[in-house]
Amino acid sequence: MAISVAPVPAFQDNYLWVIHDGKHAAVVDPGDAAPIIDYLTQHSLELTAILITHHHADHIGGVDALLKKYPVPVFGPAGEDIPQLTTRHFEGDTITVPKLNLSFDVLDIPGHTAGHIAYLGRGEAAGKLFCGDTLFAGGCGRVFEGTMPQMRASLQKLKNLPGDTQFYCAHEYTLSNLKFALAVEPHNADLQARMAAAQATRAANQPTVPSTIALEQKTNPFLRWDAAAVIESAKARAKSASLSADEVFTQMREWKNSF
Repeated sequence: MAISVAPVPAFQDNYLWVIHDGKHAAVVDPGDAAPIIDYLTQHSLELTAILITHHHADHIGGVDALLKKYPVPVFGPAGEDIPQLTTRHFEGDTITVPKLNLSFDVLDIPGHTAGHIAYLGRGEAAGKLFCGDTLFAGGCGRVFEGTMPQMRASLQKLKNLPGDTQFYCAHEYTLSNLKFALAVEPHNADLQARMAAAQATRAANQPTVPSTIALEQKTNPFLRWDAAAVIESAKARAKSASLSADEVFTQMREWKNSF
């Protein structure tokens, strides 16, 4: 059967992603077990693996309860202390999800956390990226454990992926992200259109994710540190005549932190 990816809402604005073929399933970043168990039960799915991007509680909080019910492998970042992991991975590794027979390449994307990773699909999952809290629709994660240049380098890695890559981030932050983006680039017509579309989507109580890398390149200020309007906004905020790409990104991220 064809592969499907379903968002399972949790907490206030998290999405826990279930990848399935109608019979077997893997879950990405299960911060809460109960909604995942409910989804698997309702759809008669057998859990065969858990994929973790980073160590924050809203991404791993449901792992123990899931493992009590489903003794499955847990894939995750080698650079983070997550006791439940059965295999630990760095960039260059490829994982295969049991029974689904799906393969994912691991990407190192530190910044939000020190060892944050992403999973980029191959084969039946080609063009699908699970990136946790590094890249959001219209935004990016806060820089908690890494540095601003490190976070920008991680985002550059994702920005370089094919434009039709669909990415599945872990939060429904799109409207607030786009509100900030419009403060940075008020005259960006692509961004204005995106905000209108996202507002309609949320009014219908539908997720605004996944998004695509191409859309982010046109509308996400955290991938647009080389765009003239973003540079001008950063220079105005920094009261500086010249900024490096890292400095533009840093201005954007610090501005968003208090926006």
